[in-house]
Amino acid sequence: MLSSWKSAANRLRREIIAIFLACRDPRTPWYARVLAVCLVAYAASPIDLIPDPIPLLGVLDDLILLPLGVLILRRLIPNHVMADCRRQAARISRLPRSRLGAAMVVVAWAAAVVLVVWWAVMWVK
Repeated sequence: MLSSWKSAANRLRREIIAIFLACRDPRTPWYARVLAVCLVAYAASPIDLIPDPIPLLGVLDDLILLPLGVLILRRLIPNHVMADCRRQAARISRLPRSRLGAAMVVVAWAAAVVLVVWWAVMWVK
């Protein structure tokens, strides 16, 4: 059973890498690119919707959101583009690191925190 979980996790990791490559492909529609960037940023981000140290719930958001995002993106990205990107992803062991990408994730989470605080302050008034 553990080996089937590991193989499923490896398939999901390869699919996320393929989606990362597809969002850089000019043949991918803009709306699929936007969703793909969000999904890859969430997958690569050390900050989760529910922190991982929380037992069961911390991993549950990744187990639901990532496969759901992959499923949606499979329908939005043309099949021939995904096939090309899957072939490329098979040769890549991990997502490339990017300081700009990391900075964008930090800015996005900071903006989300500011919006939530602003909303809470307005709601209390």
